[in-house]
Amino acid sequence: MITLVTAQAVAFWLLAPLMVLGALGIVLSRKPVHSALFMAFVMIALAIQYGALDSPFLLAVQIIVYTGAIMMLFLFVVMLVGVDTTDSIVETIKGQRVLAALAALALLVLVVVGIGHAVGGAPRGLADANSIGNAQGIAALLFGPYVLVFEAAAALLLIATIGAMVLAHRERTTPKKSQPEQSRERMQAYARTGAHPGGLPASGVFARHNGVDAPALLPDGSVSEPSVSRTLKLRGVMLQGDTLADPVRESLAAIEPQATDAVGGRTVAAARADREQLETAASAGTGTDSAEGTEQR
Repeated sequence: MITLVTAQAVAFWLLAPLMVLGALGIVLSRKPVHSALFMAFVMIALAIQYGALDSPFLLAVQIIVYTGAIMMLFLFVVMLVGVDTTDSIVETIKGQRVLAALAALALLVLVVVGIGHAVGGAPRGLADANSIGNAQGIAALLFGPYVLVFEAAAALLLIATIGAMVLAHRERTTPKKSQPEQSRERMQAYARTGAHPGGLPASGVFARHNGVDAPALLPDGSVSEPSVSRTLKLRGVMLQGDTLADPVRESLAAIEPQATDAVGGRTVAAARADREQLETAASAGTGTDSAEGTEQR
């Protein structure tokens, strides 16, 4: 009698080596994000295995609960700890490496014993187990003879949440500074370097432009440099102060026709003529560069 190759066997021999490679990628990857992606791949492959074994309920649980919720938990750990966090040589929990080695050894012994007691041949009793339904049969087993294992799995998820909090916790190498100490340091810096002890000015111009790329204007129409992030300055997306100060010059011109810009030395009429020229060139599409286009926007 020739034994036919079933779909279950094909799915196992195709996915099992890939799952082993994915598990190795979880352990050997240096970046936590890559480890999380490898784990998602292993979970999806395991869900396909459940589908090949005629277990649609486990397939849905594996995709929705583990690949969705549990992977989200792991990603939260990655976001809390940070992908660039350096490993500390000081153990937060004493003896955790010894306990991890003992747990790995016990798991290895359990796997060897399980392989030794494995029974070959075609599965038997599957039809009887699914006679009342796949989901009902699993519920009877989970809350019956395997209720302790089910509670242990729930405790494992709780331990994973606590582990995320432990990993996110960082021990301070220096004591936390109090508010009087911070105020004293700011006043000392003001005495030494002249740095303003107050907070940084907010970006944007009231009632005209509230974007973070627009510098704040001082009462004389000049630009407040600390009001814009240094990153925006390096990227070259900060709006120029002349464009924002033109309405101030126009207001001054209504009061005093010969008023000049305190910073640039230009008259209000000259500033207005320059702006009209830029607007005309932009509407005609004749040679305004990207920087001038950004200033007009």
